[in-house]
Amino acid sequence: MAHLLGIAIRAKKRAEMQQLQSAQVSLEKGIADDFRGKPGKRQVTVLMQDGWQVACAEAGVELPWIERRANLLIEGLDLQESVGAIIRIGAVKLLITRETDPCQRMEETQPGLFAAMTKQWRGGVCCQVLEAGQIAVGDEVELISDQ
Repeated sequence: MAHLLGIAIRAKKRAEMQQLQSAQVSLEKGIADDFRGKPGKRQVTVLMQDGWQVACAEAGVELPWIERRANLLIEGLDLQESVGAIIRIGAVKLLITRETDPCQRMEETQPGLFAAMTKQWRGGVCCQVLEAGQIAVGDEVELISDQ
């Protein structure tokens, strides 16, 4: 079974990530208080723990997942080539809209990390909120193929 390992938000561009134990997710704002949460195809970003660990190892560094600047950290799912699938976390449903491209900030964090993240969807996925609700670290996560 897959699980939600982390939740993080930021107040504005380039701001430090704030880790949360729980959060409200809405169609209008994505994860509450996250600056990117406006409606659209990139309301919530999801990072897979395995992909992050492999990318860091390839770059020769150990970094906390929030350095990726994603909203959610999940273990136990393979989201590679998953556009159109739905991630369910409790009552919340997130439509996977595309791969999250790593930004140049990854290279600023650690030389080689940008290149390591461009492989096999290690940068995670972008999602649009389909169904709102409350999420919490430890929640079970499921990948649903059909809407």
